[in-house]
Amino acid sequence: MAKKISRRLKALLAKVEPKAYEPLEALKLLKETATAKFDETAEVHVRLGIDPKYTDQQLRTTVSFPKGTGQTVRVAVIARGEKVQEAATAGADVYGSEELIQEILQGRMDFDLLIATPDMMPQVAKLGRVLGPKGLMPSPKGGSVTTDLAGAIAEFKGGKQEFRADRTGIVHVMFGKSSFAAEDLLVNLKALQEVIDQRRPSGAKGRYWRSVYISSSMGPSIEVDISGLRDLKLTEN
Repeated sequence: MAKKISRRLKALLAKVEPKAYEPLEALKLLKETATAKFDETAEVHVRLGIDPKYTDQQLRTTVSFPKGTGQTVRVAVIARGEKVQEAATAGADVYGSEELIQEILQGRMDFDLLIATPDMMPQVAKLGRVLGPKGLMPSPKGGSVTTDLAGAIAEFKGGKQEFRADRTGIVHVMFGKSSFAAEDLLVNLKALQEVIDQRRPSGAKGRYWRSVYISSSMGPSIEVDISGLRDLKLTEN
């Protein structure tokens, strides 16, 4: 049975031409098609020429968005001793040691990101089956296994975001809100593009970038011209 498309979405789809838009033009269209009664999230979906089942074709890293994400990030920290107090002082929303690990195992999930100190990782490993499917397991590559708790908390609350390519080689990232100026969304999108290029897996062969689509959380998908994004030079304000 075909999925019924709402009248609202039909009208929005009619505004999007079947072509690859220049980046700024695409972002202006994203804002125009974000008509829900709340501040919709700006999302980007990048299809890469990689096969993540091979270890040398996996992509997992972080991006720091210069314009922030517009989201409140609840940070949890698992540490021990003085590091627990350090996390609290640095603004962690949830913090603790072995007792927090037990609470998470029992279903506590009132956080968006989990940071752990390296010495706690052997015990944090038992959370894999709970946190793994949600993409919340701390990782050194993602910057969420660290002794610099204050720095990590400030970065993640300020707009740093971890991302990874899914099993089909697609990267899904939220890069702002539809209320952001199109120029600010462009700065964030460019930052993501640069990180994806810098972190190109060693095993990636052939054409690396396959397609880029953006949308608001309730809006239609808009194709972005890949060359236009990669060749773009942004001047510093």
